[in-house]
Amino acid sequence: MRLNRITGNIFRKYLSPFGITDSQTSIMFVLSKHEDGLIQNQIATIVQLEKSTLSRNLRRLMEQGYLKKNDASKIAITYEGKQLIEKVIPEWQKAMDEIRSYIGQDGEEALSTLLNNLINHK
Repeated sequence: MRLNRITGNIFRKYLSPFGITDSQTSIMFVLSKHEDGLIQNQIATIVQLEKSTLSRNLRRLMEQGYLKKNDASKIAITYEGKQLIEKVIPEWQKAMDEIRSYIGQDGEEALSTLLNNLINHK
C-alpha cells in the first residue's frame, strides 16, 4: 500500500494539470486500444478496479466527454478522449521515468516478477 501511495503521488504530480487521475488515465489507455469499446466487466478485469471505483471513474469520464456508451452497452473512448490521451502520454512517461530513476532496473525487474507471481496465483 505504501508503494501505491508513493507512485500515486508521482503520477498525480504529472496528471493533475489534465484534471484526471491515474486510474482514469489507465481506463482511457485501455479503451484507446479497443476501438469498438468494452463492457464494464471487461474494463474492470483489465484495470483491476473495484466495481464502485470503476463506475465512479467511468461516470466522471463520460461527463467530461472523454468516453461514451454505445447501443451494445460497450464503453468507448471519444475523439476528445483520444486527444487528451495524446497530450497525457508525455507526462505519463515522465512519471514512469521518475519512478524508474528511483527503483532502478533491479527494482523494476523485481516488481515485474512480483506482479507476475500475483497474477498467476489467482
